[in-house]
Amino acid sequence: MMSVFIKTSIKSTLYLLFGVLFISCGSQEFSKNELLEFNGKFPDESAKDVALSFSDSGRVSFELFSPILNKYGGDLPYMDCPQGIKIISYDNEGVAEAIMTADYAISEEATEKMEAHSNVVITNLKKGDTIKTEKIVWNKRDKRIFSDVQVRQIRADGTVNIGDGFDADDRFTKYTVRNPRGEILADDI
Repeated sequence: MMSVFIKTSIKSTLYLLFGVLFISCGSQEFSKNELLEFNGKFPDESAKDVALSFSDSGRVSFELFSPILNKYGGDLPYMDCPQGIKIISYDNEGVAEAIMTADYAISEEATEKMEAHSNVVITNLKKGDTIKTEKIVWNKRDKRIFSDVQVRQIRADGTVNIGDGFDADDRFTKYTVRNPRGEILADDI
C-alpha cells in the first residue's frame, strides 16, 4: 500500500514540477524560428536552459539538464530535448553515480520510455567505466536501460570492448555488454 502511495506521490510530484516549469517559463515568448519543428509540428510548450531535480523520499535521485525541452500534446504526448540532454544519477548518500549525455532525447508519456540518440555517452563514476553508442532506451517502468546497436565499452583500466548492445539498471550501476569482443587497450587505438 505504501509503495503505491509513493509511486503515486512521485508521479504527482513530476507532473507538478513540469507544470510549474512550463507556467514559470510561459512569460517568455519564442518565435517559430527558435523552436524545432518535428514532422511539421511545433511544440505546445517549450522551456530554455532546463534544470530539473527528481527526488525519492526527500533525496535527489536524478538531475536533468537541457538547453531546450519541448512538450507536444495530442493523442500520443511526448517531450523532446532537440539540443541535447545530460542526466546525473545519485546514490542514497547524494553522491553522483553516473552521467549520461546525448545530442537528442525523446520521452513518450504513454509508454514511459525515453530514447537518447547520437553521441550517447554513459559513464559510471564509481567504476570509471564508459559506454559509447548511438542509441539507448530507458524503460522507466522496468527501471532498465538498454541498447540494441553497437556499443563501445571503455573500462577504467583502458580496456576497450565492442559489443552488440548492453543491458543496465536505470542508475547504470550494474550492466553487461552483449557479445563483447575485441579487447584492446585504449592507448593502442
